[in-house]
Amino acid sequence: MCAIAGSVSVNTATANGLQGLNAMLNAMKHRGPDSSGTWVNQQGGVALGHNRLSILDLSSGGHQPMINKLNGDVLVFNGEIYNFLELRKTLEELGAHFRSRSDTEVLLLALQFWGLACLDRLQGMYAFALWREVDKTLYLVRDPLGIKPLYYWVDDFRQLVFASELKAFYPLPGFVARIDGGALSQFLEFGYCFDDNKTCLRGVNKLPPGTILKYVLSDAAPQFVQYYKPRPETEIPEDQSKREERLYETLLQVVRQHLVADVPVALLLSGGLDSSILAAISAQFIPLQTISMGFAGSALDERPFARRAASWVKSAHHEVEISPADVKAGLAENVKSFDDLFSDWGTISTRLLYAKCRERGVKVVLVGEGSDELFGGYPIFRESLSREPKEWWLFKLYRQYSGRRHGLLYPQFRAKMNEHLRSCGDNRFNAIRLFETLQQLPNNYVMKVDKASMAVGVEARVPFLDRRVADIAYQTPGGSLISATSEKLLLRRMARRFNLLPPDLLERGKLGGSIASTWMDDDPTWRKYAETVILDGSGWTAKLGLSGAMRAYFVGGRSGYSFPHGLSIFRNLAWRLLILELWARAFQVAPHAL
Repeated sequence: MCAIAGSVSVNTATANGLQGLNAMLNAMKHRGPDSSGTWVNQQGGVALGHNRLSILDLSSGGHQPMINKLNGDVLVFNGEIYNFLELRKTLEELGAHFRSRSDTEVLLLALQFWGLACLDRLQGMYAFALWREVDKTLYLVRDPLGIKPLYYWVDDFRQLVFASELKAFYPLPGFVARIDGGALSQFLEFGYCFDDNKTCLRGVNKLPPGTILKYVLSDAAPQFVQYYKPRPETEIPEDQSKREERLYETLLQVVRQHLVADVPVALLLSGGLDSSILAAISAQFIPLQTISMGFAGSALDERPFARRAASWVKSAHHEVEISPADVKAGLAENVKSFDDLFSDWGTISTRLLYAKCRERGVKVVLVGEGSDELFGGYPIFRESLSREPKEWWLFKLYRQYSGRRHGLLYPQFRAKMNEHLRSCGDNRFNAIRLFETLQQLPNNYVMKVDKASMAVGVEARVPFLDRRVADIAYQTPGGSLISATSEKLLLRRMARRFNLLPPDLLERGKLGGSIASTWMDDDPTWRKYAETVILDGSGWTAKLGLSGAMRAYFVGGRSGYSFPHGLSIFRNLAWRLLILELWARAFQVAPHAL
């Protein structure tokens, strides 16, 4: 795990040289504090850089950028290839010779022997850049489910610059941070920007999941190829028992590979179904260490369930308690970890949790993200059972996703959902799942995991988002996953059949809600702090004309406006505005920069 950065330019005079590359790497040092490396070809206008978090092969054999001396390829790679041992064996049978034990070298030689067709063989999370000297071409690649981020910017001189985080662009000469108005609107309405390639910064894009960017120096613009696309329309009629067996056997293989590391590994255990299943499977392979988080002064505390799960799998269990004061004390600093605007408050609390993991010497953790979106774990999936007219059904979905009675972005949401409906034959369950896995996951929830963990030099692995698991989920009809009263039926049946968890954990529901939002209402110190930041007359709240609504909330105690106004939940808006104000201060994005 690491940070990657670099540039390639059609005009060598404007290429991002060593000075600019080092500035980018310094801005992302937290992602790879163990070592750094650069490769610059001034004549060709190419610069590649890498910050390393050593997980596999801790020796210098895994150092990057990594060069293939046989063909001149240069690779910088962020992530993990979980089936690298199996791929290495195949490559050795084909005549490949290895100098290290790293998965980076496996990827480099896989690209030599199979070209980009090797992507069909990879099982992992990754964002990487490959410079092909033979045809003067840069390839940027992001993993199928978008677990690892990759951003790029093309300047006025056709110089393409890329990095693992947005903050890497700020120190570059000629880069001016201006907020993107469309992305800002999506953030205020949905809590994140759900466009496939847009970020909060004008002109800076994100590479969509499962996509290759090809930049040939002789061409005018980047070319894009989607090499992986979810296929929920390919549902496989299958005996329930066989599907349970297939999922269990796949999870055994996937989790076993996710536990491979040359540093200590732990599992974040909430006591919910997803993390508890991962704990039960992990405990079959290693003496397991589990860590859970609790929240002081909140009814949303899952630690008793985590203790129950830890006792069942016989793990060495630890607990971390987070208080409102803890969050407030580090909030301004933590917002710098966000980079792109998104309001999932869990970024802050989980960053504190990952920091505690690092203090304990843990550099790798397994987490349960992705299961809800793939296996129908949210109550909103039950909306797919509705037979209401499509237009009314879409509007109800929009209100649930945005937390508003109505708003300006309903047409965008409606267009995206109609696109998903068309792609899966008007199957409402699969349309919701596509929105969850293509919009929510890569742009919001998984970015929370990546940014919170990498901010403190911890690698978070997400077994449920392994392509092999995801494909099984997409092949499973909605009727095998949800009912009118329950969700994730396939996972529950599998866990029950193979005795992974006790009945009380198998049947418990999801504990939802935003603790930050409840603190906004219930904790006076926290509320006053938020009010002071949000109602600062020189900030973005005033620029956007929302001071009146926020004054009504903080001073007048109003929870929202009545119909026909759209701002129905003021505390949700207040949280998003607080994040916006702190983000703008951290990166010096003034309100006039809209």
